[in-house]
Amino acid sequence: MHYNFDEVVNRENTGSIKYDLREKIFRNGGVMPLWVADMDFRTPDFILEAILKRLEHEILGYSMIPHSFYESIVNWNRSRHNWEIKREWISFSPGVVPALSLLVMAFTEPGDSIIIQPPVYFPFFSVVKNHGRMLVTNPLRYEQGRYSIDFTDLEAKISRQARMLILCSPHNPTGNVWSPSVLEHIGEICLKNNILLVSDEIHADLIYPGFKHTPTASISGEIARITVTCMSPSKTFNLAGLSTAYLVIPDSRLRKRYEKVLNDVHVGAGNIFGFIAAEAAYNRGEVWLGQLMEYLKGNLTLLQEFTGKHLPMIRIIPAEATYLIWLDCSRLGMRPAGLRSFMIHEAGLGLNDGPQFGKEGEGFQRINIACPRQMLYEALIKMQAAVNKYFSK
Repeated sequence: MHYNFDEVVNRENTGSIKYDLREKIFRNGGVMPLWVADMDFRTPDFILEAILKRLEHEILGYSMIPHSFYESIVNWNRSRHNWEIKREWISFSPGVVPALSLLVMAFTEPGDSIIIQPPVYFPFFSVVKNHGRMLVTNPLRYEQGRYSIDFTDLEAKISRQARMLILCSPHNPTGNVWSPSVLEHIGEICLKNNILLVSDEIHADLIYPGFKHTPTASISGEIARITVTCMSPSKTFNLAGLSTAYLVIPDSRLRKRYEKVLNDVHVGAGNIFGFIAAEAAYNRGEVWLGQLMEYLKGNLTLLQEFTGKHLPMIRIIPAEATYLIWLDCSRLGMRPAGLRSFMIHEAGLGLNDGPQFGKEGEGFQRINIACPRQMLYEALIKMQAAVNKYFSK
């Protein structure tokens, strides 16, 4: 079957955060929204069919997590990532960000230090600060348009209070796919210093040709013992509204500690349609995902070629994964607030503002290219016109 990713679907007035909060977020309800990390493509038909099938039964009462949900996770990770996991290693979460909060509650105490690596997905900051933990940043190194982990700085930042490192793999927003050797180095540092390694791998399936995602916990048995992996089909198959994620925790003691907090706050039951959608995605999603990645690669090529020809002052950070692309706009010479205002009010674009991802994001914007190609092209034309006008003054 051939899927049509060029179709434009009207999402306005559906309670969509991306579309219906534009006025509140940007103070401009007419911006073209290329920010929130969901896709402007239809949720796959086989997922909607599975949900509709369940709706043939008129009672939506309390339900158990089906065994088939766990089976689909095991099978998907085996076939997609060559990662053998056991059913008993899997725990539920209503989302990856909630999982991070629950893990902070389960494994750290107020005053403990937690390490993150900015520029990075902005909830990483709040899940540390909101629980009274000490935030320690190990900024990525940005050299010649590429990012890498600064291991010297990482080891220098570790103290006796350090209890957890939250890793983004693949990395959002830089698009890095960390190599096995990099993951092994991080794991060894955590092992040496008795630090829990929390690996957010929600973008693991969105990998461009030529690159391969390696689950952190697959590096070695020793690293698996101290690693909690957070995953979900939500980014891959456009299911964010169903609030269904899972954790892979090989160590039984860690798993019991996490599940105690999960059950203490009574968010472990999940929802019927989240489980059904996840199963359908993992059992039937290979063909759709292959076509999605081919389309996203085409969008990425359009972005790179258009900016190279018409917007050479905006540098595209080479993305190895995700549909969230990091734009270095520093050569426009604007202050952070000015750059945000320029994109919103001059270009008419709703992007993610770089400083959200840490002070290392100043001069950057993040653009979501998971949209019909014509929409992306129109956004680039708007950006080009605004930049030309700015430099013609």
